[in-house]
Amino acid sequence: MLKLKTKSDFLKVYNQGEKYFGYFQLIYFKKNNFKKNRLGVVASKKTGNAVCRNKLKRLFRESFNKQENNLKQGYDIVFIAKKNAGEQFKTLKLSMVEKDSIKIFKRAKMFL
Repeated sequence: MLKLKTKSDFLKVYNQGEKYFGYFQLIYFKKNNFKKNRLGVVASKKTGNAVCRNKLKRLFRESFNKQENNLKQGYDIVFIAKKNAGEQFKTLKLSMVEKDSIKIFKRAKMFL
């Protein structure tokens, strides 16, 4: 898995990509010039304290890693944590995040 690192990479995905909403997250997709997907994860201070933000980012990354082999390749993907994910972070499980992201991937027609 490659990572999105620079601010300009994130801005390109935000401005030129497609946006899909889920219950816990918002996901942007944009075609890139690589043969692999690149992932970016964002959890702002609005979602909660540092412990909460780090847990959400770990959950989103793990959810993506489990599904990466079934996804189309060559996309920049940005997961953004929503505020209600932060409010429920103590009870939030990986399975809940996975179900939400699978729904979004299906809606975006990202599965092979």
